[in-house]
Amino acid sequence: MESPRFAQIEPVGQCNLRCQMCPIQFRQDGPPHGPLAFMAFETFCGIIDQLPDLAELHLQGLGEPLMHPRFFDMVAYAAARGIRVSTNTNLTLLNARRAELCVTSGLAELHASLDGASAEVFERIRVRAHFNRVLRNLDLLIGARRRLGADTPRIRVITVVMRQNLHELPALVQLAHAHGVDTLFVQHLCHDFGESTLPAHYRPMRAFVQDQTLLEEDLERIEHYFAEARAAAARLDIDLRLPRARPRPHPPHTPGRRRCDWPWRGPYISYQGLAMPCCMVATPDRINFGNMAERGFSAIWNGEPYESFRHRLSSDDPPAICGSCAVYHGIF
Repeated sequence: MESPRFAQIEPVGQCNLRCQMCPIQFRQDGPPHGPLAFMAFETFCGIIDQLPDLAELHLQGLGEPLMHPRFFDMVAYAAARGIRVSTNTNLTLLNARRAELCVTSGLAELHASLDGASAEVFERIRVRAHFNRVLRNLDLLIGARRRLGADTPRIRVITVVMRQNLHELPALVQLAHAHGVDTLFVQHLCHDFGESTLPAHYRPMRAFVQDQTLLEEDLERIEHYFAEARAAAARLDIDLRLPRARPRPHPPHTPGRRRCDWPWRGPYISYQGLAMPCCMVATPDRINFGNMAERGFSAIWNGEPYESFRHRLSSDDPPAICGSCAVYHGIF
């Protein structure tokens, strides 16, 4: 298997009070459950150094990347190698200094999570978040980019659409425009956590997804708000991406890379160094192929567990964890 040109690395694994996520916080990395769940900077550099052909790197995870004390050193290290670096953030920890570092560190693109156009909806979905603070921090970032005369990082607002915020999509388009953001990427809940091997402590996530997924929503209601959002985007010249409303089945014998190319395209590496097939898996206790930080990148990337997974994904009987995934079903 050739060396990948794309990789995703999780700088921070922990979910705690400083990192607002979804209503269900099932992950117990980091305080108060254990030690800090940060990838060591030396581990990060060691992994990057093993990928001579790497062209794109996305820094993300269930923990907020900006929590890492050397996050911008990671960005600068990879950018100095000519790698295009992007990240996800909930914007809660952004401030004036970090906004400037987003510009000066070499960060190419920033994906800002914004799941509501009103404080009521946003703060119900993003527990312990403050809607007005997030918007203020978004303005700080855009202001820093303008003040420094830079075109990067490009800013994309990411919205996870579900039953409780579907009606706010048109207003989200207007909100993006009002704050100087020209791209709104709307996605489904990424995974239904439906595999039979799901560890018990994830079952509340399965129930949450079943309650909120648009796959069980009335198609007419979906299309009504999708159409309003498209009209607003056309009027305001916003680049809007909306997901498919229903799954797209794979015909028999569809090649694996056409089902999902992520296990061939590049790894998702946890803060411990554990390799997973993609970010949709989210946590290595669901599936992982071994530790790249300890055993080396090539030994894991070309190892039997990874190859067996790719082979299974190429068949009409995919791994259960893929059969529960929005990307695999074409609805992400």
